Amino acid sequence: MYTTDSIIYRSDYDILSRRSPIPEYVPSHLLYPTTQSTTILFIVEYAMEAISHAGTVLGVLAKDGVVLVAEKRVTGKLLDLSSAKEGGGGYGGSGEKMFLINSNVIGGVAGITSDANSLVNYARSVAQRYLLQYNQDIPVEQLAQRLCDMKQGYTQYGGLRPFGVSILYAGYDPHYRFQLYHSDPSGNYSGWKATCIGANNGTAQSLLKQEYKDDMGIDEAIKLVLKVMSRTMDSTTLGSEKLEIAVLTYDEAAKKPKAKIYKPIEIDGLLLMHEMSKKTEEAMKS
Repeated sequence: MYTTDSIIYRSDYDILSRRSPIPEYVPSHLLYPTTQSTTILFIVEYAMEAISHAGTVLGVLAKDGVVLVAEKRVTGKLLDLSSAKEGGGGYGGSGEKMFLINSNVIGGVAGITSDANSLVNYARSVAQRYLLQYNQDIPVEQLAQRLCDMKQGYTQYGGLRPFGVSILYAGYDPHYRFQLYHSDPSGNYSGWKATCIGANNGTAQSLLKQEYKDDMGIDEAIKLVLKVMSRTMDSTTLGSEKLEIAVLTYDEAAKKPKAKIYKPIEIDGLLLMHEMSKKTEEAMKS
């Protein structure tokens, strides 16, 4: 039964200017009332707030590459980290924060790890379908946009919750070369020269603004991210048990991008070279 007061017109779907009435017994959740929309907005805000308490992830764009570094939080002394000792060799990455999405894209995540795993698997399938169809790597911005379309869909409907993950994308394509993008649970994404997600991101952002230079090389970028991490992490010393590092560069000989996720032993060597390791501090004290 229809009543004049309860008719809602869907002008977007009018056919030949005829309006289609919706009966009053349509479930309220299908009409997107203000109460549900407000609730969904709160859920998105809660997801973004949860990310601000996750481990820090930094990204810096250099003229010849992109650097990502992430803080690993060891939740207990009895936690077995042996499964992540090798690392760096393929799509599995070196831990829970860095992922090799495609040969030209590396992702760094902050938030709920299980949500990140789902999104990374989806991103990999999108990248492989693009490669199969066009015989070339997917542009990093297009990949970020596809993931954000999926993220945004989970903020729009009842019965779903947003993905509690922010992602930094380090990528390369022949037209725009090296790029750094950031996406959040709401489905927004943006390009950056240097940025930070996770805990203490405000302090890290201010340090990046002071120290970042447009013409810096990849070695300077690595030194910068390590310097910022040493000042923003809760720990007083840096070590491979607390950090994950990934670098995207371009191999001139092979004429293709080269993605590398550092192994723990390589991270220790990098910290020692930049005099930021635990061993260096102990030597200085003695």
